[in-house]
Amino acid sequence: MTVTPRRLALTLAAPLLAVVVAFVVTSLVLLAVGDPVGQVWSTLLSEPRPRTLVNTLNSGITYYIAAVAVAIGFKMKLFNIGVDGQYRIAAFAAALFAGQGWLPGGLNIVVAMLVAMLVGGFWAGIAGWLKVRRGVSEVISTIMLNTISAGLVGWGLRSWGQRAEGSNTRSTQTIPESSQLEGFSLIADAPNRVYTLLVLAILIGVVYWFVINRTRLGFDVRATGESETAAVASGVKVPRMVLFAMIASGAVAGLISMPAFFGADHSYGMNFQEGVGFIGIGIALLGRNHPVGIAFAALLWAWLEKASDGLQLQAGVSPALVFIIQGVILFAVVIAYEVVARFERRLEQKQVTRQLDTGVTTEGVSA
Repeated sequence: MTVTPRRLALTLAAPLLAVVVAFVVTSLVLLAVGDPVGQVWSTLLSEPRPRTLVNTLNSGITYYIAAVAVAIGFKMKLFNIGVDGQYRIAAFAAALFAGQGWLPGGLNIVVAMLVAMLVGGFWAGIAGWLKVRRGVSEVISTIMLNTISAGLVGWGLRSWGQRAEGSNTRSTQTIPESSQLEGFSLIADAPNRVYTLLVLAILIGVVYWFVINRTRLGFDVRATGESETAAVASGVKVPRMVLFAMIASGAVAGLISMPAFFGADHSYGMNFQEGVGFIGIGIALLGRNHPVGIAFAALLWAWLEKASDGLQLQAGVSPALVFIIQGVILFAVVIAYEVVARFERRLEQKQVTRQLDTGVTTEGVSA
């Protein structure tokens, strides 16, 4: 697709319009409840500390992988709401394997990630198989599988987890030091480090873009998502594509917790972050399923979360205000993209009409 100045302007118009709407609506909410609007925005927009900046990047890495996992399903018009359960059970399986230390350092990390991908892909594949063979909605099946995965992981922790001395909480065995990743010192003066598996997130984004946009497989996925009837007519085996998309989505979901697991947590237990799969849905929508758009959306989401820590202390406002901002941004971006899309269609229709009129006039003169 040729990138013209008009197309670039329309592409940037939707997210900018959404941010402006979110700013205005949030400000109106603050005025309505009597909170200091200026102080809130100055707190949110103030320069973050080095530690906060690293935490934002690390959260963004996790959210990015989650959003790509969701976006793979969206490309097929599949709503994989089970990413949360898929990465939960995959992370537990990988933690069990890595904690045994059967393999040396780096090899232990690589194989553990393969285990996570296999388990996540298998768990999502159940929903894909039910949809293809039994016509069960992936929304219903993945919601049920989320609950089942939580129960299985809880049972697994009670069965194979270790209980810390003086505590009732359980966790998997800590991975060997040779498999613990120190991270990158990318931010000056920061006492913490950016996850080493930032490299993994970048690789996932590149592979996702290449497969979707530069391969026959990606074309079949996009064609099926746009129109199953047209896809069938062109020889695409739709059931196979549905199953592939669900398995691929689950495999990527299995990698969501790997940066934090190998970079900071080193075991699976009470420190496991829940709800990332649902955050990924919002970020994928905000980023329009594009790897670059998702990256900016993930960083925006993470920045809002980390910036909320200072709201109560500096502005005397509940950090829950950030949830309002995030919700309004999502609501606004859906509307903004639809408005921009309709405006673009109208411009294209006018351009086609002018070209047809010009063609008719030219034929009349020639005659």
